[in-house]
Amino acid sequence: MKKVLVLLLAIAFGNALERGRDYEKDKVCKELAMLGREDFRSLALVLYSRKFSSGTFEQVSHLVEDVVSLTEECCAKGADPDCYDTRTTELSVKSCESDAPYPVHPGTPECCSKEGLERKLCMASLKHQPQEFPTYVEPTNDEICEAFRKDPKGFADQFLYEYSSSYGQAPLPILVSYTKSYLSMVGSCCTSANPTICFLKERLQIKQLSLLTSMSNRVCSQYAAYGKEKSRLSHLIKLAQKAPTAQLEHVLPLAEGAANILERCCESTSEDCMAKELPEYTAKICDNLSTMNSKIKDCCQEKTPMDIFVCTYFMQALQPTQVPAAELPITQDLCNQRKTKAVAQYAFELNRRTNIPEVFLSKILEPTLKGLSECCDFQDPTTCFNDKTPQLTTVLNSFLGKVHEICADYSENTFTEYKKKLTERLRAKYPDATPEELDVLVYRNSDFASKCCSINSPPLYCDSVIENEMKDILQF
Repeated sequence: MKKVLVLLLAIAFGNALERGRDYEKDKVCKELAMLGREDFRSLALVLYSRKFSSGTFEQVSHLVEDVVSLTEECCAKGADPDCYDTRTTELSVKSCESDAPYPVHPGTPECCSKEGLERKLCMASLKHQPQEFPTYVEPTNDEICEAFRKDPKGFADQFLYEYSSSYGQAPLPILVSYTKSYLSMVGSCCTSANPTICFLKERLQIKQLSLLTSMSNRVCSQYAAYGKEKSRLSHLIKLAQKAPTAQLEHVLPLAEGAANILERCCESTSEDCMAKELPEYTAKICDNLSTMNSKIKDCCQEKTPMDIFVCTYFMQALQPTQVPAAELPITQDLCNQRKTKAVAQYAFELNRRTNIPEVFLSKILEPTLKGLSECCDFQDPTTCFNDKTPQLTTVLNSFLGKVHEICADYSENTFTEYKKKLTERLRAKYPDATPEELDVLVYRNSDFASKCCSINSPPLYCDSVIENEMKDILQF
């Protein structure tokens, strides 16, 4: 694929192909002319694979082929002026057929109840929830080359689909750049005299781009799930746990900076947005926090900014500081212009006192602080606040205690050792449980912990599991 910086097609495929407007048609036709058919098709495969990440390879491929065919026909010299609008209408009608070969989406029936442009706009807005657990597993070098030699185009298509659907939250220019570099590596190494040496050299060349792709997918997935404000809170929680001796003024600007970077870069069509912003952000982490945590200081000795970022991102929470319990914000602070600072201060103070994973803390903080903020609408906020505080504190402590019970020992031990300690705790808690019942409890708790008890657990999945596991506690 040619270097795509502006990526008009990102807009066009996201919306225009279903809309059929002349100016959008012009954008798509310019992309086709600039890229050529095969690169245009490859870009379409990346775009639709990330948009419909739960669709099968066959479903996504059908959609891509129909879109490319439509574009070629309607962008051809002398094509009917109504071609684009007519063919996109046919595409939306075909999408509504019960045996449509395209990716399935629960919102399709609602879109199909609409007519004309309204239906096309509705179809354009459909996309699958991103995969929080990437399923792509890279084959061995021998398997890669065997598949490539057998069918180079088929290998490329399958790779683009699998990788783009697994890492679809990475900014599009980064995803396009990495997949292009990877396929170039495969083409070079599978035709070289010594593929093994070639792969070693080439992988080293694209290591930083590979890290940038996988890490931007992680952080942008969380941003897509949380939005800017909750993402800011999430980063505040993690930083407070990684540097519990820091002060709020050291940590809050970093949390705000992270949220601002994700807002600017996750949907950016600029190829260097994330590549430029992340190194600057890691430099600020090192400047502000390396003297407060020896592990952060060690991370800051890594050779490249991307390696520093990866090191600090996966760093576990330190043991919390032994200080008195954090107090909920007072009514006056929550009910005036200082609300944002008061919420940040409380979140910071609470989280530097615990190493409970962020997904749990984000889950409980929102309803807790919302419950207190509701008092601001009362004629006597202070009385409301005094009435609510004991109840909210009880729920909060009960929730944190339950989380500690599930996640205790997880980050400090191997999974095998964790399961062993978990079994001992559950046997002591449920002495009358049969071996079979105990096995079920251990499996359920350990599976939950393996997905949600790390510092960077996936928010969408864990939110629903937490809701299910702790619905009795989460009663406000």
